[in-house]
Amino acid sequence: MSTIAFDQFALTRIADFARSLSRLHQAARRQRIDDDQFDREFNAVCQSIWGYTIDDVSDELFSTEDHLFLDTLDEAQARIFAAEQGYDLVGDQGMLTDWWGFCWMILAEKRGLLTAENRAAARAAIEEKYLAAPNVIGVIIGR
Repeated sequence: MSTIAFDQFALTRIADFARSLSRLHQAARRQRIDDDQFDREFNAVCQSIWGYTIDDVSDELFSTEDHLFLDTLDEAQARIFAAEQGYDLVGDQGMLTDWWGFCWMILAEKRGLLTAENRAAARAAIEEKYLAAPNVIGVIIGR
């Protein structure tokens, strides 16, 4: 039996969580959408699926091999990788636009990086970066 024959009903279909994100991408074809809106929607999807966002895991936690894997990933490889981890990256319109970011989160989950300690460290680093910028006197973060 083929190792790439997956039970599609056993996979978490990310597209089911990403409907508003997909609509936002479609709207961007007709009007300008602020990048922050995409980030907020993407993070909302990640929060719904994993309970963490892409901002909750620092790049430095991934190995050199992990970065190389992600940097060379194409849609076909991503689809197989995601399915092997129990996720489906295909929606009604084909491959999800944000497939690479979802693979990043899937790999973070696989490596055990989605932890409260890593979240706190990543958030502290973000706050420190903002506070180091000129004319910034405080950082307000909704939790």
